[in-house]
Amino acid sequence: LEKAVTPTVAKVEIDKKVNSQRLKARERLRKDSAVYSRDQLWEIERLYQFANRKWQSQDGNDSLKQLIEKYDKANRTGCALLYLGQMSKGKEREDYLLKAIKDFNDCYYGNGVQVGAYARFYLAYYYKKKAEELFKEIKNKYPDAINHRGKLLSDLINK
Repeated sequence: LEKAVTPTVAKVEIDKKVNSQRLKARERLRKDSAVYSRDQLWEIERLYQFANRKWQSQDGNDSLKQLIEKYDKANRTGCALLYLGQMSKGKEREDYLLKAIKDFNDCYYGNGVQVGAYARFYLAYYYKKKAEELFKEIKNKYPDAINHRGKLLSDLINK
């Protein structure tokens, strides 16, 4: 019986967490109505949805940048920064993700995805990739390099 019920119990727990995140998203979205007029909220959503339809196009990027510039306190601005972070490369990616974390941590997509947490997730993978590149470079270019205790760096990488 326990074996049969465990997946159901786990699903119920996950569903509770998802619903909780979605409630937080709705609460955060409501905060924008205290800062922006109905017309401004409409424009914020228009700029955001235009970029959604024109994903990874110059027009879409320009729409996100306009949203960020004009509405620096909006929930969707945090989403826009995260989108730009996902679409960008290198230092630009890191900068967008760090700004999303620093200034828009409490923002949410409508489906309950928290901007700050998701930006950290993308940033961690960005740093992981950079770390792997550096480790590979150490192994290939500096195979005899040591640390202060005389241990080979290439051996320490494998641990």
